[in-house]
Amino acid sequence: MTRALIADDEPQLALYLREQLLKLWPALEVVALARNGLEAATLIADLQPDVAFLDIQMPGLTGLEVAAGIEGDTRVVFVTAYDEYALKAFDAEALDYVLKPVTAQRLERSVERLRRALAPQPTDAPDARLARALRALQPAPAAGPPLRWIRASQGELTHQIDVDQVLYFHADDKYTCVRTARAEHLIRTPIAELAAQLDEHKFWQIHRSSIVNLAHLAGTRRDEASRLFVRIAGCADELPVSRAYVHLFKPM
Repeated sequence: MTRALIADDEPQLALYLREQLLKLWPALEVVALARNGLEAATLIADLQPDVAFLDIQMPGLTGLEVAAGIEGDTRVVFVTAYDEYALKAFDAEALDYVLKPVTAQRLERSVERLRRALAPQPTDAPDARLARALRALQPAPAAGPPLRWIRASQGELTHQIDVDQVLYFHADDKYTCVRTARAEHLIRTPIAELAAQLDEHKFWQIHRSSIVNLAHLAGTRRDEASRLFVRIAGCADELPVSRAYVHLFKPM
């Protein structure tokens, strides 16, 4: 049985949404109704539902802030009267974005999308077996030595930066910021490409846009929504850790 949580600061709307969902999805179990963002964040952490239907504008924490603090496998559907947050919602890995007033037809499409996303994926299908066999036949790529230097240009000058001196890398639009204790430099190398070249024992990717140097890690902090941030020594910046990488810090 799929388990769901509904968070909305208007109780009647939460009850209406539960009623409509159960009509469309009788096997769904609504395990909790949250009245604000803080309550939603606490209940999601405690109950670990399969899906959370979150309003965006709520007291305490917004739905976006609640979604950013989720550490488990709970999928998110935003149900809101505001259309201007759609891009931020999908950046937060939302599965759907439903505008109020919610119609039965629109909610039915959302339920179908959720069912497909939550359905177990067959691992022994012929196509999957063929793909695994082909990968096994391919030779492993030769691993080169870890990246040792970064070349960054500023006007007519080209800086040679020792990667051990880098505090963190952060993707910013078309560029990647290389942050050292003394300066910031911009390079065009994408984060994914840097991650493949850096020593994985010294550098951890903590977000799809950030890589940190563990030698300069000062500590971690959690906010009221249980979102995890890392602190960098000699730097006032705090970098968010996305839920895909939170597990790296549990043994620490």
